[in-house]
Amino acid sequence: MNAIKVGLLGIGTVGGGTFEVLRRNQEEIKGRAGRGIEIAMVADLNSERAKSIVGDGVPVVSDARQVIANPEIDIVVELIGGYGIAKTLVLEAIAAGKHVVTANKALLAVHGTEIFAAAREKGVVVAFEAAVAGGIPIIKALREGLAANRIEWAAGIINGTTNFILSEMRSKGLDFGTVLKEAQRLGYAEADPTFDIEGVDAAHKATLMSALAFGIPVQFDKAHVEGITQLQATDIKYAEQLGYRIKLLGITRRREKGIELRVHPTLIPTTRLIANVEGAMNAVVVQGDAVGTTLYYGKGAGAEPTASAVIADLVDITRLATADPDHRVPHLAFQPDAISSTPILPMAEVHTSFYLRLRVADRAGVLSKVTTLLAENDISIDAMLQREAAEGESQTDLVILTHETTEGRMNTALVQMQALDTVLAPIVRIRKEELA
Repeated sequence: MNAIKVGLLGIGTVGGGTFEVLRRNQEEIKGRAGRGIEIAMVADLNSERAKSIVGDGVPVVSDARQVIANPEIDIVVELIGGYGIAKTLVLEAIAAGKHVVTANKALLAVHGTEIFAAAREKGVVVAFEAAVAGGIPIIKALREGLAANRIEWAAGIINGTTNFILSEMRSKGLDFGTVLKEAQRLGYAEADPTFDIEGVDAAHKATLMSALAFGIPVQFDKAHVEGITQLQATDIKYAEQLGYRIKLLGITRRREKGIELRVHPTLIPTTRLIANVEGAMNAVVVQGDAVGTTLYYGKGAGAEPTASAVIADLVDITRLATADPDHRVPHLAFQPDAISSTPILPMAEVHTSFYLRLRVADRAGVLSKVTTLLAENDISIDAMLQREAAEGESQTDLVILTHETTEGRMNTALVQMQALDTVLAPIVRIRKEELA
C-alpha cells in the first residue's frame, strides 16, 4: 500500500522534531499504522532553514496554500500557532478534504466548535493530541481509554514554564521575578512569557480537557484564569510548613448545577503524587467513577515529546483514513448529537477550600474577630498558623486553611475581614484542592 502523504505547515521546533522522529522510526511507525507515513511537502517562511532540516528530497515552499492545494497531500499538519492565519489555513485544508493534525491549543480552545463542525461536514479528522501536555497522551485517555467512565474531575499541571518557576521558588526560596529571569536564560520561558505566567496557555488546555471529559463545547471565554505573577515566596514557605505545595493547576469538575473550569495557583497536599511533579514536567490527574484516580505524567513540551503526539495522531488518521466518517472516534469524545449544554459555572458558585494569609496587628482579640467573621459566613477552619511577632514588632502573619466553601461566601468574608482596622495589608487568598 502506498505511503500516506503529509504536508507540514511550519517546521520550527516541533516540525523539526516530527520530521526527525518519522525518519528515525519509519519502520516501527509503518508497522503500527499499516502503511508508511511520509512528509511529502513543507511550507515555511524561512525556506532556507526548512531546506537545511529536510534536505533535498522534500519540496519546500513559502506559501502554505501550495501544500493545501497539492492533490497528493492526505494530511495537513498545522504547526504555525496562534489564532490568525492558522485558523484560515486549517479551515481551508478541511474545505479541501484534507485531514488535519494540529498542536495549536489556542486555536482549538477559541475556535474549536467551528473547526470541528467544518470537519464533520467534510468527513475529515482534526486530531490534536499534541495540543495538551506535549508527549503525554491525555487526549486519547479522555477520549478513548476512559470512555466507560463518568468523569468527575480532571486537574493538571499543564504548563512547564510555570511549574519550573514554582519549583525553583520553593527549592531556593527566591522571588518570582528572579526565577523568571533564570527561566528565560535557560530557555524554559519565552522572551514574552505572558501567556504562560498569566495562566492563558494552561486555560487553553484545560478548556479542551473539559470538553472531552464532560461532552460540552469548547468555551475558553468562560474559563476563570489566574497566573502566578502575584505569588510570593512567603506563601510558598508557609504552604510547605502546613504540608502543601503550590502549583498552577488547570481544573475542571462536574457539579450538580454545571461545570467548573478554572486555572489558578493551588495548594495541594505534599502526599499527592502530582504535588511532587517538579521542574518543567507536566502531569494530569483524572477521577472516573469506574477506574478511580489515574495519573498521567511526562514532558509537556519540547521537539520530540510533542512530535511523539503529532505522529500518534498521524498513525491514528492513517488507520482510519478509509473508515466510514460516522464510525470514527468523535473529535470531542462524545457523538455530536450528545454534546451537552451544561453551563460553565461562574466563579462565585465554585466549591473549593482556601489558604488565607493576613498581616495583622499583634494585639489581643484579632484572631477572635477573624474567626467570627468566617463563622458568620458559614466557613469552617481546617488549620491555622500564627507566627509569633519578633521582639519589637507590632504586627505578624496569621495563616488560615479553610474547609470547602463557595467562592461567593469567601469573597464576602474577605471584604469584611479586610475592613478590620487590625488587618494591615491586602489579604492573600490562594485556593486549595485535596484532589482526593
